[in-house]
Amino acid sequence: MSREAGEIESKYHIPTVAMAGDNVVSFGLGAYFKYDSGMPLRFVGVPFPFAGQPQAIVAKFVQGNDMVSGKPFMQAIVDALTSPLTAAEQLSGPAPGSAEPEPRMLPPDTPDNLQRLFIARDWTDYNPVILPTEEKVAAMLKGTSRRPDEVVKSSSGTFGSHRPFTVEKVATIAVMAGAKPDYLPVILALSTRVPYMDSTTSIAQMIVVNGPIRNKIGMNSGLGALGPDNEANSVIGRSMTLIHKIIQGYKEGVTGFASLSNPLRYDNLCFAENEESLPEGWQPLHVQMGHKPSDNVVTIFTGWNFINSTGWAAQHYAPQLLMRDYMASLSGMGATIIMDPSVAELLKGAQGFDTKEALGKWLSENVEKNAESYWGNSIVSSMLAPLARQGLKPYADWLTVPGNTMIKPFAAGNSINSVVVGGKTASVWFATDFRPEGGTSIDEWA
Repeated sequence: MSREAGEIESKYHIPTVAMAGDNVVSFGLGAYFKYDSGMPLRFVGVPFPFAGQPQAIVAKFVQGNDMVSGKPFMQAIVDALTSPLTAAEQLSGPAPGSAEPEPRMLPPDTPDNLQRLFIARDWTDYNPVILPTEEKVAAMLKGTSRRPDEVVKSSSGTFGSHRPFTVEKVATIAVMAGAKPDYLPVILALSTRVPYMDSTTSIAQMIVVNGPIRNKIGMNSGLGALGPDNEANSVIGRSMTLIHKIIQGYKEGVTGFASLSNPLRYDNLCFAENEESLPEGWQPLHVQMGHKPSDNVVTIFTGWNFINSTGWAAQHYAPQLLMRDYMASLSGMGATIIMDPSVAELLKGAQGFDTKEALGKWLSENVEKNAESYWGNSIVSSMLAPLARQGLKPYADWLTVPGNTMIKPFAAGNSINSVVVGGKTASVWFATDFRPEGGTSIDEWA
């Protein structure tokens, strides 16, 4: 909201008032102004949460008072659009009180004091870090051919705000997380995807690595791959958490407002796909996305739900039927099935799914839920209901049917992906609503 309102004003010179929940207003008037725009936008605020509320409650917000100025809501909008700029709003250049860039080097101190300093400055995940001495960072930088002072990305802060960072900064974070130099290209590739998506809901990320580098750096794609029992998986996943905090600048209650957050954010569900155990005809994730099998690629997925199958797949009730049943509880905006190789073999051999795509197509045509449940999801209602009201099908049809009407939410063109991982000791799987954000080359950062 802050970024879009700022772009309308700065790029198109159209007076703009941003309307948001009080939490986003605090971000727009605080962190966004201080660290990015330097342009104090005008906001009006409504109580949070407002998405998914009955129309009568939303009407009361509009008929009530603005939470920023205390004026009647519509009067606050008119005043914000028409009142002359204040002296503060006419200032140019960096915002008053803008934070100085973090120092490249810290003065010497004891390890205990430095650990406490890192925690105080929100440079950690509150677990001890490896202190990034100049020597350790120099050793880490041997893992890439890129220059230490090369800027990786500039628009890396929350909502794309201006927080440029260099290769050396990522190498410093890699040291802190406990990485080896061989891991650095993967971590650099991960860093190019910052800012990672945040939400007031319990959003999370998943990291999937494909290509020969999986075995080169010892990532786990087999037994226990989704657990904490592999160094590369754990450290790379932790690196993403530190990037989120240090580079993106995420701080709960200041630049982010996750009510519950998500335990998956501790290591961001980092693992490698078990390409060696894919059934014949089932392509690795990165090949499905258009990369060569020899390419090294990291893919970030974003979602909310992660539902355990709770037991082994059984012949008497085909696994795709159980997946269909479980997926009815997902939003319908996209999905990824994470399955043990034994499940993939059963789906291919006994059920005839010759490709991952064939399984995804079947699920999209067979998962059903009632319309009331579909629109009851606040993410769906806030993102897709406006499209439905504009007449976009099939959402427009689903919005007008009786609540108990069964619809096929994944048949709206949303992809259903599959990733194969695990050690074949149990035919288990997870149904998730995680969606890929696009694969990123690791080789470019070697």
